[in-house]
Order: sequence, then structure tokens, then C-alpha cells
Amino acid sequence: MGRMVRSRRPAQPSGDRSDQAAGLDPAPEELADLSYNQARTALDLVLAGLQAQDLNVEEMAQLYRQGQAYVRYCVSILDRVEQEVLLWDAGSGTDPSPQPYTADSSAKS
Repeated sequence: MGRMVRSRRPAQPSGDRSDQAAGLDPAPEELADLSYNQARTALDLVLAGLQAQDLNVEEMAQLYRQGQAYVRYCVSILDRVEQEVLLWDAGSGTDPSPQPYTADSSAKS
């Protein structure tokens, strides 16, 4: 008869599809509780879900939106950390423009 297809997607809460779709986007307050590594892991799981062969269009769009939220959150953390590092450098009296790391530059400090 029909071929059974195994889902590679992570388990989702029970309920109809509209309930599931509404609950997948991470809320800003949920994101604020995540570390960079946790958000990056969540993004990796979303990307793995997008690679599933048996996604319908609605599920794919929802996962894409969820992934975009995690990407924006990770980028905001990286931007904030970069600004902190630039402020630290500016406070040291040296040129605040970013410089590539070299082992020699760390030994001079």
C-alpha cells in the first residue's frame, strides 16, 4: 500500500496546526532569557527542521520565521559584544578601530 514516511522534525505540541503555528515563533521575552549559545543551538535545530523532506509550505514558512527571529537575536548579541569591546579599546587610549588578533598583540599588553 502506501509508504510510511518518518518525520525528522522535532516533536511539536499537540493541537491543530493553527495552534502549533502560533506557538512556534519565539517571543522577545523568551529570546531575552537565552544565551547566545542557546539561541544558536535553537537556530541549528530550526535549520535541521527545514531540511526535512516532508514539510508542507505552512510548516516551512513558520520554521523560516522562527529561524529569522533566532538569527536577529544572535546578531544583536554579537553587535552588543562588539560595541563593548570597542569601548574597552577606546578606554585604553589606543586606536579603537578593530584590529585582527595576533599572538604578538596579546603579548604586548
